[in-house]
Amino acid sequence: MPFRFVHTADLHLDSPLRSLSLRDPALADLIGDASRRALSAIVDLCLEERVDALLIAGDLYDGEQTSMKTARFLAREMERLHAGGVRVFKIRGNHDAMSRITAELTLPPNVHVFGGRAEIVRLPLGALEVAVHGVSFAKPQAPESLLPKFKPALPDVANIGLLHTSLAGAPGHDVYAPTSLPELQATRFSYWALGHIHGRAAHGDAGGRIVMPGMPQGRDINEGGAKSVTLVTIRDDRSVEIEERVTSPAEFARVAVDLTAVEDWREAVERIGRALEAARLTARSSILVARLHLTGRTPLAFRLRRDADLLQAEAAARAERVGRTFVEKLVLETEPPGTETDTAGPLAELGRLMREDVLRAHGTREAVRALAEKLRDELPGEARDFAGRTEAEFEAFLDRLLTEAGEDMLARLSVGAGEDA
Repeated sequence: MPFRFVHTADLHLDSPLRSLSLRDPALADLIGDASRRALSAIVDLCLEERVDALLIAGDLYDGEQTSMKTARFLAREMERLHAGGVRVFKIRGNHDAMSRITAELTLPPNVHVFGGRAEIVRLPLGALEVAVHGVSFAKPQAPESLLPKFKPALPDVANIGLLHTSLAGAPGHDVYAPTSLPELQATRFSYWALGHIHGRAAHGDAGGRIVMPGMPQGRDINEGGAKSVTLVTIRDDRSVEIEERVTSPAEFARVAVDLTAVEDWREAVERIGRALEAARLTARSSILVARLHLTGRTPLAFRLRRDADLLQAEAAARAERVGRTFVEKLVLETEPPGTETDTAGPLAELGRLMREDVLRAHGTREAVRALAEKLRDELPGEARDFAGRTEAEFEAFLDRLLTEAGEDMLARLSVGAGEDA
């Protein structure tokens, strides 16, 4: 009989929605338990599909933040699987290694947590025998490959490996237990259940698959789109079939709105509404959280920037009308007509003066730097990334801040100079 299981990783239970909570605490509260609901959806899928096992390839928790309330929730979900006859195989990733729950939580007997030394659990299933291999992070750091710790594939068995790894490296992810696809393929395992990289990727063929499932619930706009787990079937001949199954109750999306040549405020709002409707139709999760990017050359450019708070309210109302849709942020990238050629008039001259002299002046930049650093340093540590994580990112943040400040001032001065008040 075939062996069927669900493969997931990187749930980061109760991971704080840092950037979203700074902008919209109400929205952050609304989807703040999305990671828990994603886990419940995974358990539902396991029970509905009557799978044999759930494989969790690390970072079930989100480090030190996880509470004992989360632990109780997790224990209840594992009990549901235990009652349904579903075994759970779990390894610890870098975030799990930081969590005190890892050491304190007692889970039901269907849950097997691999330790820091490689283990093999054999599962006889009639004509098919399965061997589940796994090794956990003992510490939050794993700069060296963990692959040498694994024991060789057992002969005439469907070998499955659980590994938390950055592979050869990925943007936005630190290096953890590095390895490569050729090295994994050389093991001749039937399936490698990976974790750590938050984007989904699948490699190999029916003779041997290597899958990074991505996370089952995104946490911000940089983890956009519907998130999922992988449903796996290993047949008696050890051929492997995989299916992607969506689990995210909420998904983030960047939504472009072209306002080229739009002169009427109502038409701008209508275009926002139509863009949200289109995005809602393609969304695969129950809730859509949209970041609107307004682009194009339009006579409304200054007014849109000047009255951004009103536009945000209008966009939120349209999102509510669409249903199950929310606007996380507006990004104004519109420009007034003739920006490149219109060099006459006091506003044009003032804009040129600000861009070339005032905003580039060393004193101006240092004053803004001091304000930004003061604000950053007064915030709690987990909220300081708004200005970037490196010196280069902080300098880029200052560039954006100065540019947008100039545009805001010109927008407000434009009242009575060709714009409606």
